[in-house]
Amino acid sequence: MGGATTILLVEADGLSREATSLALRRYGYEVQAAVDGDEGLALFRELRPDVAVVDVVLPGLDGVSLLQRIRAESRTPVLLISARTDPVDVVLGLEAGADDYVTKPLDIPVLVARIRCALRRAAGCTAAATSSWTSATEFGDLRIDPAGLTVRRAGRLLDLTPTELKLVLAFAAQPGVVLSRSALLEQVWDAPWSGDDRIVDVHVQRLRHKIGRERIVTVRGFGYRFEP
Repeated sequence: MGGATTILLVEADGLSREATSLALRRYGYEVQAAVDGDEGLALFRELRPDVAVVDVVLPGLDGVSLLQRIRAESRTPVLLISARTDPVDVVLGLEAGADDYVTKPLDIPVLVARIRCALRRAAGCTAAATSSWTSATEFGDLRIDPAGLTVRRAGRLLDLTPTELKLVLAFAAQPGVVLSRSALLEQVWDAPWSGDDRIVDVHVQRLRHKIGRERIVTVRGFGYRFEP
């Protein structure tokens, strides 16, 4: 990873902010840090970083609200970090649009691996899912263009995050085929998930709201199937 890759770190705790910034710089990243959500939003708009790492608990504009502000104007990958390990907190963060959720205390190699995965998804959404599928295809009112990385529903361009885009490409590359959660984790998240695989369920639910609930069928005990 080269120094040109910029990370925005939004962390209120001074010791944690300095330690995390230093560790990420040792991996070759350029790190810009903010102490609260309002400064984080201003820095995001000024810098347009490659990825944002945002603590959930922040003074002023909290981490989830900051994430929602970013999502309203950008597809930039956002990783939430938090000492909260309650599954409800994790799900809420993912439902707000986070690409990943990393719990504290931070294991820096794990954080770096998650950052790299998020960057790969953002930079190359078609990598594994569409190696033999490059032309735009229509599924009813849904038009998916893997080359242009666009998805339209009834002619309207859908605003998908990189994770949602790669997920729909993975589904549409194999219509009618049941994909297990582990298979989706391999294809979309680029590596086996080391924690709760509900990250797949949450992103599937968010994608259903955008492309139509009937498009993705739950196959109980197995996974999900995309209905052409």
